[in-house]
Amino acid sequence: MAPFRRLAELTRQECLELLGSVSYGRVVFTSHALPAIRPVNHLLLGEKIIIRTTVGAAVASAVDGSGTVVAYEADLIDAEQRLGWSVVVIGRANRVLSAAQIARYREVLIPWTDADTDEVITIAADVVTGYRMISATAGEPGTSFPEVPAI
Repeated sequence: MAPFRRLAELTRQECLELLGSVSYGRVVFTSHALPAIRPVNHLLLGEKIIIRTTVGAAVASAVDGSGTVVAYEADLIDAEQRLGWSVVVIGRANRVLSAAQIARYREVLIPWTDADTDEVITIAADVVTGYRMISATAGEPGTSFPEVPAI
């Protein structure tokens, strides 16, 4: 039987520290009235997530300048050990319009692809939640997970 695990809720500060410790995540937005998710690399500055994208990309099109509400998720989970964490941020996304700021972010946030990522988007960390999956002793509250048969 696999070791028991339990979820421990993280504080806002812990969530932001963990988010800042990784360089990638997933932005969740609405495209053509449907949910869409894109993996992106990010930079965390204070309580703002900075991402770059290509002009005309679905996420760039969704951010219309009115503070479009999006979600951002990042995690680091060890599937073998069944340990790790996940952080979700819900906030308002806006395009960066200042040429000086865009140039600065282009220097420090290097895209993972060869696409021309001229759009810079900030996501405010309005609502921040997260959980850490940690070892637990059998019988503790919240540790009663059914055994999943191997395939």
